[in-house]
This record gives sequence, C-alpha cells and structure tokens, in this order.
Amino acid sequence: PVKKNPKVANVSVQLEMKALWDEFNQLGTEMIVTKAGRRMFPTFQVKIFGMDPMADYMLLMDFVPVDDKRYRQRRCRAAGGSSRAAAEGAFPSRRYAFHSSSWLVAGKADPATPGRVHYHPDSPAKGAQWMKQIVSFDKLKLTNNLLDDNGHIILNSMHRYQPRFHVVYVDPRKDSEKYAEENFKTFVFEETRFTAVTAYQNHRITQLKIASNPFAKGFRDCDPEDWPRNHRPGPLPLMSAFARSRNPVSSPAHQNGTEKDAAESRREFEREAGGTALHQAEAAHQQLMSRVLSPALPGGGGGL
Repeated sequence: PVKKNPKVANVSVQLEMKALWDEFNQLGTEMIVTKAGRRMFPTFQVKIFGMDPMADYMLLMDFVPVDDKRYRQRRCRAAGGSSRAAAEGAFPSRRYAFHSSSWLVAGKADPATPGRVHYHPDSPAKGAQWMKQIVSFDKLKLTNNLLDDNGHIILNSMHRYQPRFHVVYVDPRKDSEKYAEENFKTFVFEETRFTAVTAYQNHRITQLKIASNPFAKGFRDCDPEDWPRNHRPGPLPLMSAFARSRNPVSSPAHQNGTEKDAAESRREFEREAGGTALHQAEAAHQQLMSRVLSPALPGGGGGL
C-alpha cells in the first residue's frame, strides 16, 4: 500500500442522507439512465473533515461495475391477477400489480462503457471551503448513450454499479506527477450502489422516490400509508447549490442559477415518474471541467 500524503491521509467523509440511502438499498436501488442524461436521486452528498484548510483539493466521482453480470427482473403477479384477465385488458396499459420482484442474472456483462470521472464544478478549492458546507454532486448525470459528448457518466442499463468518491490534493510541486499515488484518497459507501435502468423495475422504488423527492409533490397520494414502510413524504435537507464561476472559492451562488437547477430537477422528476420517452431532449447540458489530473485511481484499470 502507498503511504498517503498527510494532506489527504487524515481526510474523512460522512455520507449525507444515509438513512434514505439505506432505505433504498434494502429495496435494491435503481437509477434511471437516459440518452440525454438523468440526475441521481438520492443525490450523492457528503460532509468532509480533516482537510488542510489552506491547501487546494479537487473532488471527483467515478462509477465502477459491481460485477461482470447483466441482470433482469423477475416479477410475481399479485393475488387475483390472472394471465387471462391480463390478456383481456383487466390491467390497463399492461401495468400489472406485483407483490414481489427480484433480480436474476441474465448473462455476462455487456462490453465496458467508456470510463469517465465527474469533477465537482467548484474544483479546485481550499480545504476550508469544502469543509464548511455539505458537498453535493447534484449536477452529475447518468446516460446510456455511448456517443455522449456532454461529459455525462456512461453506464450500461441492467448492470450494477458502485459510486466512488475521490479527494485529490493539488500538489504545487513541479514534479507532482511522481507523487500522484500519494495525493488522493478514495471513499466507497456500499449503500449507494445501484442498478442502472431505463425504467424502474420495482414499483416500491418508484413509490419511495416519489415519497422522498422534494420535487414530487404533484405525484404524492394523500394517504401516507400507501408508501413503503410508512415513509411519510416530507421536506428533505436542502441540497447545496454550488455556482459555476471562475473563482468558485469567493463567488456566492447566484439565485437565478439555483432556481434554474431546481426547475430542471423538477422537470426531470416529472418525466421520470410519468414514464415519458427515453430519448427526450433537455434544454440545458452539463459540461465537464477541462482540467485533467494525472493520478491513476485504484480499480477499473483506468487513469484520470
């Protein structure tokens, strides 16, 4: 094992909204991927400790396959729903009621997608800036478009993935490449792993996302008992909104930008819950940071 630079050796990270992640994980978390790109929910958010307040750091994420398998969903129809009734149209739009579902291995994994990383748009920033507030990756988007040129994370549908969070110390030394392996630290939260899908396979996941998403008020039923595990709809901690600027350390978030992000998130959720077309285009596209670092991250066989 490589001895880490003291600038990152003492860094620790706490996953925000862990209880919600655990609840999704127990059901088998699913994340929608689309051609245009879809944001994650729950959003990956962390609280960081132990940085050097005056040192510069970059924060980034990547996604690695959990295994080398492709999956499919096995569903068991609820009592009273016969195949004959389904054939005769008793279930409108072929939306059957299922009382249980499980993932089955459908075969070997598809060829690996292009490995990409997502830089937090405020990178680089001083340790003091990162530690004073919750760090939110609310601009990260997932896509299944192998030819995507918007910098989104490319994933294969019906495959399982593990998000990884990396803290990279920006070494000011001219020969910093020599110390690349020492200057980053990786954090993995197993409760955040998920299956990439083009449409939700487990109706309980759909219900829980509607119940817990702050942009889902219009989709909630009045009776909270309808939601899984009596999860009562309510406000979640506000997601941090980081402004894109040339000087992210000193520039405050612009209100207009925050409102635009909120409106886009609401539109994305409405498309997701309503089951609209897979290839629907979006008005705004996210751009990947142009700065590229050299250190190679563990696993996946790829570098930055």
